Amino acid sequence: MKSPVGDPIPHPALDQPVDEATPEAGVDKVVFGVTAAIAVAFLVWGFVSTGSLATASGEALGWTMAKTGWLFVLTSSGFVVFVIWLALSRFGNIPLGRDDEEPEFRTVSWVAMMFSAGMGIGLMFYGVSEPLTHFVTPPPGTGAAGNDEAVQHAMATTLFHWTLHPWAIYAVVGLAIAYGVYRKGRLQLISAAFEPLLGSRVNGGWGRVIDMLAIFATLFGSAASLGLGALQIQSGLEIVGGIGEVGNGLLVGIIAILTVAFVLSAVSGVAKGIQWLSNINMVLAIALALFVFVLGPTVFILNLVPTSIGSYVQDLPMMAARTGAEGKETSDWLQTWTVFYWAWWLSWTPFVGMFIARISRGRTIRQFVSGVLLVPSLVSLVWFCIFGGAAIDLQKTGTDIAGAGGGAVESQLFSTLDSFPIATVASIVVMLLVAIFFVSGADAASIVMGTLSERGTQDPSKKTVIFWGVATGAVAAVMLLVGGSDALTGLQSITIVAALPFVVVMIGLAVSLVKDLRSDPLMVRRRYAEEAVEQAVIAGVTEHGDDFVLAVDRDPEAGPAKD
Repeated sequence: MKSPVGDPIPHPALDQPVDEATPEAGVDKVVFGVTAAIAVAFLVWGFVSTGSLATASGEALGWTMAKTGWLFVLTSSGFVVFVIWLALSRFGNIPLGRDDEEPEFRTVSWVAMMFSAGMGIGLMFYGVSEPLTHFVTPPPGTGAAGNDEAVQHAMATTLFHWTLHPWAIYAVVGLAIAYGVYRKGRLQLISAAFEPLLGSRVNGGWGRVIDMLAIFATLFGSAASLGLGALQIQSGLEIVGGIGEVGNGLLVGIIAILTVAFVLSAVSGVAKGIQWLSNINMVLAIALALFVFVLGPTVFILNLVPTSIGSYVQDLPMMAARTGAEGKETSDWLQTWTVFYWAWWLSWTPFVGMFIARISRGRTIRQFVSGVLLVPSLVSLVWFCIFGGAAIDLQKTGTDIAGAGGGAVESQLFSTLDSFPIATVASIVVMLLVAIFFVSGADAASIVMGTLSERGTQDPSKKTVIFWGVATGAVAAVMLLVGGSDALTGLQSITIVAALPFVVVMIGLAVSLVKDLRSDPLMVRRRYAEEAVEQAVIAGVTEHGDDFVLAVDRDPEAGPAKD
């Protein structure tokens, strides 16, 4: 069969090699121009009139929670069901590459890189504070403070926020990008994954809108992480350095110094240096965890692992169904915890999704989903059992970790380490870890925003990367200032509001991915095979009873063969 111009048209049942799309050189002036202008306007507003921005973000947060809180809750659990269904369905055998393509990385290396993706500022910030907070102040519907099952509910809630749900969200974007790039030869853009739904319009206005929303999500999500890092470094300096409580000026100064460090690394092009630092970071994180595990309540931590898994499975339906309909107390709690987390994870999807897509070429969808859901979830389980378990044990035995530092969550890790030998050294390691996470995280997120700004290139220009890196640091500073005396509130409020439009993008991405998979050559062959075998069996039984065999031959009624 030939096309009107004489070129053979590949049959949809056959896997055809495709050349990966080469993006046009240079910045997309519309995507970069619009997003950069809005980002700069936000920064000017935040620095010139912090009060009015705080008021506006508070009102926007109130509307978002009242009108769309259910959307965050429903879609996040929906993505868990969606990716598990993909893995277990007939789509699970589809490779993220050619039919006969081997995985690009060995399984051990792939798992190791997935492990590194599961570590970050968030685990450092919340490793102690979240389990401890839920233990001291139980989540809605789990009993009064000090109840016999407080530990179980605290760990179950923590795992709910850090295991299957966030990684299922990341898996949706990772699958869509990996399938589109390695199986279809598309550009590495969020908008490119919408081709089954939008067709050629992905190259026009609609595609640009999708990429702009992805940039905004990444910008505010990354800024939230950097803000958490700055809060924790500030707390460490106050405690270890003995400088006492200071204001937000130090926060801005910390962000400025680390942003300069990132810019210098980006300008120098020392990619290997950042990779080296990241590897050191992972080793330091493991060493810190082993330090707390060995010198802390080891048996309690070991007991906590199976207990946490069982409690998570038991409480999962209740936790997934919790919404603002249960009253103002629950609504306020969701705003601080669950909905903030879902918004935060959604805003990180372009960054993490692109990363896990890049390392997963040649994997099947089933392998991809299994690795992405299980490996980082296991890391989170172990991390929170070690650090959360150590803090809860101290709290139960009379050391008030929850009330230390005036109850500030960013100081609770340092207060926990203060009960261990060489506490000062351990605290310095924590600040070093957070600082490197800050620099390497800003580097990676800025490259993703640069990629989206430059039509999907994997090597965006330094100017674009530096712009987004500086913008991320500046937005983090504004978000902290908006919170006033409670800087964490500013981070959470703006993250939730900024992530709302991207929820719609994620839903469309899931629909587009399924439409893509249904027309995959593997699925087309399966349909042909099922129909052909069914017809052959009917004909064989009709003509020969049980005595027949199947053979492949050309249909004599199809006419002469075509080239």
